[in-house]
Amino acid sequence: MSQPRSRGLAVLGLGATALLALTACSSSDDGASDGAGDPGDDQVKIGVLQFVQHDALDAATEGFKEAVDVAGINAEYDDQNAQGEVANTNTIASTFASDGDLDLVLANATPSAQAAAQQIIDIPVLFTSVTDAVEAGLVDSNEAPGSNVTGTSDLNPVAEQLELLTEIAPDAKTVGVVYSSGEVNSEVQVELAKDAASELGLTIEEATVSNSAEVQQAAQSLDGVDAFYVPTDNTVVSGIAALIQVAEQNQIPVISGDSGPVEGGAIATLGIDYYKLGYQTGEMAASILQNGEDPAEMPVETSNDVELIINPAAAERMGVELPASVVDRADQVIE
Repeated sequence: MSQPRSRGLAVLGLGATALLALTACSSSDDGASDGAGDPGDDQVKIGVLQFVQHDALDAATEGFKEAVDVAGINAEYDDQNAQGEVANTNTIASTFASDGDLDLVLANATPSAQAAAQQIIDIPVLFTSVTDAVEAGLVDSNEAPGSNVTGTSDLNPVAEQLELLTEIAPDAKTVGVVYSSGEVNSEVQVELAKDAASELGLTIEEATVSNSAEVQQAAQSLDGVDAFYVPTDNTVVSGIAALIQVAEQNQIPVISGDSGPVEGGAIATLGIDYYKLGYQTGEMAASILQNGEDPAEMPVETSNDVELIINPAAAERMGVELPASVVDRADQVIE
């Protein structure tokens, strides 16, 4: 586990600084989400560092901006996407750190949050779509972050997701997991999956990738598995089409950690709503910018809203008949 970082002294008074930046924040809707409008209207500037473009992360960023808008904050955004490259996150974070105009940074996904936390120490950093903030070295503890960094966790119900897999594919004994060797969030989920699998009589077989171009080969290397489980891994999810292709060719069911892969061809998930998670993070931003709250004292928040989402057409392509018990309780059906 990463050693806790103690940077409280470096960021003393961040809440007060942020409050001064937004003392008379306008409630006007003009430009709140896209930075348009009168720049002199008590506008704040927020840097957004998103690790890669895919449905879940896109939704989290969108939700964040909507919450900031609803709070009446006139925000201008500097949107940056690292294109799935850790080196890019470091470059972007360094640029943000030297930009004296930023009032707050949103770091979307664990690699982005790690880069921002390492380099940005004098303004608030809020993360979202992070599985385990302590393991990632972002906070001292979830209850008391201890520095200028806090946010929301997307830790999904891994055990319940594997239980769903056994319900959909009751004959499955081995489960293949493709994940990025560079994402600590994925390592955490794989360990949780192993623990849950032992209780369910399943065996986890692993294959790691360093970029999305390797997803297909990694999936093919897991020859003989009875099912695939896709964690909330940014690298794999951005290349999910390749894994789905392998699964369909070999009639192997796929269960995912979030809704994006289900929309892209996985059979089902029991996962969180990333838009709502991002919105929750945006509300934290409003508390900092408008009320002067100190990130060091703001606990990491989680989402308790999970939805069962199914894709019957994907199930059919993979040779799976969805049980009525699953179909009947689905919160959303992908047509």
